[in-house]
Amino acid sequence: MPLIYIVEDDKNISEIESFALKNSGYSICEFGSAREFYRAMREKRPNLILLDIMLPDEDGLSIIKKLRSDVTSRSVPVIMVTAKTSEMDKVKGLDYGADDYLAKPFGVMELISRVKALLRRSMGMMEEDFLTFGEILLDNVKHEVSVDGTPCDLTFKEFELLRYLMNHAGIVVRRENIRHKVWGSEYEGESRTLDMHIKTLRKKLGGAGSRIKTVRNVGYKLE
Repeated sequence: MPLIYIVEDDKNISEIESFALKNSGYSICEFGSAREFYRAMREKRPNLILLDIMLPDEDGLSIIKKLRSDVTSRSVPVIMVTAKTSEMDKVKGLDYGADDYLAKPFGVMELISRVKALLRRSMGMMEEDFLTFGEILLDNVKHEVSVDGTPCDLTFKEFELLRYLMNHAGIVVRRENIRHKVWGSEYEGESRTLDMHIKTLRKKLGGAGSRIKTVRNVGYKLE
């Protein structure tokens, strides 16, 4: 499970970021100051950093420069989060070594999309080979699924169904889109086939099955 450090002194914003990313299957650590962040960096390197520019004890641009000058943190992806809107501020952050930026206020789905895209680039094929969401791990290479390390014996269609939901985690997917993707464009069976597969998939996932939510008259959502 990718680890993300959130460096943000505004508690309301950090809580929103943390909640959204945890629901998308990421492990999160929050820090309200540069001092706390540096201490954590000495102990464990994250897979990505969400860094606010305006911090109480050190400017975020200074932090980026330090990260890029240290061989142990040089390659860690950084998304700069700032309330500043001028083009110069954004350019300066990117010049100092940030990989991407988000200007406040931003939408939750934009945040998740930017994080996924940057992790995909930085981790190569890892995200495609392995999908994680909470306690669920899906191995595309071995075609296996486990929950908290315990293997789940899924049928081919159950595996494909879970993979489709995990690839669209946090987003409501319509029933017709699921049927088209998992059963094919020529599928003409009863709609209850999907419902029954969802039911058995939830059961096989145990407690994690409750993450699959029914959106009435629309479809399903993994959250």
